Amino acid sequence: MAVLKRTHMCGELRLADEGKEVVLNGWVAKARSLGSLVFVDIRDKSGITQVTFNEDLGDEILEKAKSLRSEYVIGVKGIVSERSSKNDKLDTGDIEVFASDLVIYSEALTPPIYIKDDDNVDDKLRLKYRYLDLRKNKMQRNLTVRHKIAKLARDYFDENGFTEIETPILIKSTPEGARDYIVPSRVKNGSFYALPQSPQLFKQLLMVSGCDRYFQIAKCFRDEDLRADRQPEFTQIDLEMSFADEDTVIEIQEGFLKRVMKEIKGIDIETPFPRLTYAEAMERFGSDKPDTRFGIELVKLNDLFEGSSFEVFTKALSEGGDIRGICVPGGADKFARKKIDKLVDECKHYGAKGLVWIKYEADEIKSSVSKFFSQDDLKTVLDRFGANAGDIVFICSDKPKVVFDTLGFLRRRIAGELGMLDDNQFNFLWVVDFPMFEADDEGNIKAMHHPFTQPKLDELHKLDEGDILGLNANAYDIVLNGVELGGGSVRIHDRELQAKMFEVLGLTEDECQEKFGFLIEAFKYGAPPHAGLAYGLDRLVMLLLGEKSIREVIAFPKNQNAECPVCEAPAPVDEAQLKELGITISVEEESQE
Repeated sequence: MAVLKRTHMCGELRLADEGKEVVLNGWVAKARSLGSLVFVDIRDKSGITQVTFNEDLGDEILEKAKSLRSEYVIGVKGIVSERSSKNDKLDTGDIEVFASDLVIYSEALTPPIYIKDDDNVDDKLRLKYRYLDLRKNKMQRNLTVRHKIAKLARDYFDENGFTEIETPILIKSTPEGARDYIVPSRVKNGSFYALPQSPQLFKQLLMVSGCDRYFQIAKCFRDEDLRADRQPEFTQIDLEMSFADEDTVIEIQEGFLKRVMKEIKGIDIETPFPRLTYAEAMERFGSDKPDTRFGIELVKLNDLFEGSSFEVFTKALSEGGDIRGICVPGGADKFARKKIDKLVDECKHYGAKGLVWIKYEADEIKSSVSKFFSQDDLKTVLDRFGANAGDIVFICSDKPKVVFDTLGFLRRRIAGELGMLDDNQFNFLWVVDFPMFEADDEGNIKAMHHPFTQPKLDELHKLDEGDILGLNANAYDIVLNGVELGGGSVRIHDRELQAKMFEVLGLTEDECQEKFGFLIEAFKYGAPPHAGLAYGLDRLVMLLLGEKSIREVIAFPKNQNAECPVCEAPAPVDEAQLKELGITISVEEESQE
C-alpha cells in the first residue's frame, strides 16, 4: 500500500494556506455522507481539519470516502479552500480541504470510548483504553507540553553548566520515608535490589566525584498510598551543585521557572520569589505549602480563652494545644448549617473532633457555642479577626498539628467553594528553614527531610541544650498555588557532623554502615560543600495545564490500586521464574468457621 507523504499537520492549516496542495494523514474523527458530498474530519496530534469529497472525484474515490467510519486511519491529498460556513470551534475552522486522493491505511472497530475531550467517560475505561484516550487533542496537548518542559530543563541546565548523568535504577534499599519497591536477584538468591525513591545518595556521590553540577530527568518509585498528585512511579527534574549554598540553588531555580513560565504560558513572572520560613507558613496558613492566591489567614486565640468555662477550649490548652481560626469575608450567608456540617465531617479526616463557627450577622451574632459565650464575648473574638458584618469565623482547638492541618485544609477548601482559586494566577514562593527533626506519635525522632540535610550551623548549640526539635535545617521547598513543586537542601559534607545527626536519629554505627556505608566511605576522600533540589515534573506540568490529577499528564499511569489497566500489571509470574529466583509464594487460607 502506498503511503501518502505528509506535507502538513491537520491542526496547522489556516486561511493563508488557501490554494495549496496538501497531504494530511490521521484518524477519522467524524464522517458525514450526503450522497454526492462526503465531509470527513481528519485528526492528528495537532488538531482537526475538515476534508470534503464530491462527485467530481469519480465513483471509486467517492464510494471509498462513503465507507469511512470513526477511527479509520487515512491519508488525504487535496487543495486548501476557504470554507463558506465557518466553524469557530476549530482552529482550522476557516478552511477545508477539497480532496483529490484518498488512501485507507486501516479500518477500525467502533471504539469503546468516544475520542473527544468532553466525553465524560468513566476513568476506569479511560485508563484501560489509554491508547485510545491519548488520541484526544487535550491528551496530545498535555504530552506535548510535558515534552517541551523537559526540553527546556535540558537546555536551561546545560546553559548553566550542568551535566546530565544517569544514576542506577537497581540499587540498595535505604530508608527514605516510604516503602521501597524491591526486585529479587537471580544471581544472589535471597538478596534484593530496590527501585530508587530518589537519586539522593548517588547524586551526592557525583559531587564527591567532581562532577560539580549534575542534573537528570529521573524516574523514581515509591510504594505508598495514591492520590491525585501521587503515582507509584513518577518523574523528577533532579539536580545537585557543588560549592553552592541555599541562595545559589534558589537563584538558579528561579531562572529556570521564569523561563518555563515565559515559554509555556507566555507569562513574565517576577523574581526573586517571596520566601516564608516554615514557622511563618504554618502560623499564617496552617500549611508548609501555602496557597497565597487568597487571604483567609489563621489567627491565634489562645489568650482569649485562658480561664474560659468552655471545656473543649480549656482542655486543648491544658494539654499544650492551640486554639486558632479563620475568617471568611462575606461568608455568613454562603454557609448554611447543612454546608457547615459537611465541612465539619471533612475536617475529621485531619483529626479535628469538630469546629466552632461564629456568624456576624447585621442584627446579631450567631454561633454554635452561643450558650457558652455572651454576645460581647463573641464580638471580642470577631474583633480579633477584624471581622465585619456578613463574615463567618471557623475555630479549631486541638494539638497544634491537628489545628494546622485542619485549618490549612479548610481555608483552601472554602476558597475553592467560593471561586477564589484562579487557575490563571501563579503564585510561586519558597518555604525555608524547616525543622531538622520531628517526632512521631510515639515520640521517636526522625529527620523531617532526610538525614543528609545540613542543620543550621549557628543553631547546633540546641543539641547540647536538649532542644532537638528546635533545630532548623538548611532546607527549602518551592511551592506553587498550594502544591509543593519540589524540595531540596544544603547537604552535610562534614563526616563528624553527619555522624552526630545519625546519633540523634538513634542509628548505631553498624546500622549506619549497613544503610549508608558506601556514602560514608566516599566522604573520607574529600567531599565538597554541596546542595540540591528535585522538582516533581508531573506536578509542574499538571499545574501549568490546570489539570487536577497527574494522571492527566502521564502517558500510561497507574490507577488508584497501583495497577496498570493497559497491561494488567502487577500480575503473577510462572513457577519456573519464581524457582529460579528462590522465591516461594505463601497464600493464607481463609479460616474455616
